[in-house]
Amino acid sequence: MATEPSDDAFRDTSYENQSSRFQMLIRKFNTKEIFTWHLAKTLAMGQGLAALICGTAVSSQYLATNFHVNTPMLQSLLNYSLLCVTYTTMLLCRTGDGNILQILKKRGWKYLLLGLVDVEANYAVVKAYQYTTLTSVQLLDCFVIPVLMILSRWVLKTHYRLVHYVAVCICLLGVGAMVGADLLSGRDQGSTSNILLGDGLVLLSATLYAVSNVCQEYTVKNLSRVEFLGMVGLFSTIISTIQMVILERNEVTKINWSWEVVILFAAFGLCMYTLYSCMPIVMKLSSATSVNLSLLTADLFSLFCGIFLFQYKFSGLYLVSLVVILIGFITFNAVPTPEPESSSSVPISEENSCENPDDSQDEIIKQEVSVGITTEEEEEVIIVGPSTKM
Repeated sequence: MATEPSDDAFRDTSYENQSSRFQMLIRKFNTKEIFTWHLAKTLAMGQGLAALICGTAVSSQYLATNFHVNTPMLQSLLNYSLLCVTYTTMLLCRTGDGNILQILKKRGWKYLLLGLVDVEANYAVVKAYQYTTLTSVQLLDCFVIPVLMILSRWVLKTHYRLVHYVAVCICLLGVGAMVGADLLSGRDQGSTSNILLGDGLVLLSATLYAVSNVCQEYTVKNLSRVEFLGMVGLFSTIISTIQMVILERNEVTKINWSWEVVILFAAFGLCMYTLYSCMPIVMKLSSATSVNLSLLTADLFSLFCGIFLFQYKFSGLYLVSLVVILIGFITFNAVPTPEPESSSSVPISEENSCENPDDSQDEIIKQEVSVGITTEEEEEVIIVGPSTKM
């Protein structure tokens, strides 16, 4: 009579299977496949974006502390105006479906909403500093990451693996170390007049940023970078001008203009303009979530600059935070996300289809012919294939 195997036998078998799988993973691990040139380029460009945000933060702090200038809408208007002059002009020079008039007819209202979202995201986070502390802003601003992942899964059909969630948690641990260093060094600055309102503004700003970034990723990967920047620059310039006249006209008239103030305004505008111009390029290489993970180091760069410029106290936790965030970022980008299933074989960007419609049509015909030839060859192989002996 056969006896049932014991629980110890099952445990030994499962342990052996797990250990064998782990050994196979170690054997298959290849550093050259993970630490690629693409990862290094994505990391370098992401940290370049973080350095640009650091430049905007330092110039804004100089304007606020040394010259008592608090005009976030005026500063944003400089950036949007540069985008409008550059990229909207490029759309005006286009012909065919890529022309600005055709874009306005087809999806102008969408870009109007997107411009409103982008303007209010920038305004809400600046306004939050008047009601809550720096620590709250730094912590709650990370809310953009989970919102981005949810929207990417829903809108862009992005499938994340377990390693991506682990990498995000590692990055958030790095942010926690940075906030802890701020508390230990006594940098928990900011107002506490209405913490609930301030925290709500930060969460609102993070949500709006997530919406803007997902729309940006979709546009640059399916349409064109010039179209996104040109249309957002156009509508955001109009919206920020109206909002500045309504909310900041008194603050603007109080500015004591000098060459230092002009240089700081120019530095802020150029940093923001470069940031907006380069971010779509990095998003096309990776994703909106990856870009925002790399931007978590922007606060650290600002802190390092503040040690020399504003006499901040140094803490070793800042370096720990930087290393942890970079480890999380590398882990996130080392494993690619599975490509979403699509009915179309190769997406054709609007930019290429507008410029060379005949070429794109010829390409489609060539693909159809190649598919037909491949199918006929497969059928011929099946019919004329070698016979098996019984």
